[in-house]
Amino acid sequence: MFEKLFDPEKTLEALEIIKSQFLISTWETVYVTLLATAFACVIGLPLGILLVIGEEGGIKPLPKAFMKALNLVINILRSVPFLILMILVFPLTRLICGTVVGTFPTVVPLVIAAFPFVARLVESSIREVNPNTIEMAQSLGATTFQIVVKVLIPESVPSLLSNLTIATTTILGYTAMSGIIGGGGLGKIAINYGYYRYKTLVMIAAVVLLVVLVQVLQGLGTRFAIKLNRKIKK
Repeated sequence: MFEKLFDPEKTLEALEIIKSQFLISTWETVYVTLLATAFACVIGLPLGILLVIGEEGGIKPLPKAFMKALNLVINILRSVPFLILMILVFPLTRLICGTVVGTFPTVVPLVIAAFPFVARLVESSIREVNPNTIEMAQSLGATTFQIVVKVLIPESVPSLLSNLTIATTTILGYTAMSGIIGGGGLGKIAINYGYYRYKTLVMIAAVVLLVVLVQVLQGLGTRFAIKLNRKIKK
């Protein structure tokens, strides 16, 4: 097995693929990850806040039927495996992008898979805010919008940043799976060359690079969250 793996001819072929394909594939992976994360945050952040302030006993209770429906939709979307979800949203992806194959079209299923996850992470962060701080803002006559913008979000920024890092690394993992249906990035390289063409070295290199990207993103996010938390405490 190892003799075949390190066969000189196959090694040269693998190195040629790495040189010609990996740079653009890495860029595609990072680009799609950051874009999908941004859209997921735009949708997930307000939903996560709504889950907290709209519940019974929250600062702005909403109808129980609406809150139950919202929680149900989020739970259902979170429960569907990403690979199946990609296939289910083919019609929506084709409607928005005109095709379901390629790098950019994978953003659609990535966002749909990620925003419920982001919403739950935001909900968790917002719940960490001291209730006494909220009660103080209410006693001073602050509106719901003011409490959200000036109390809930600022007080939970370090936690939100940590959870954003988790969401980003999760989405990065999803991008690798998108290669199965023709998505771009390192996942496509690993599947098309490493799996279908039996170039194991290419697959190993793609996996290692994905691990490195996850470690870099996790490290940066954790460092920023710690620094921000220290500044807030000062």
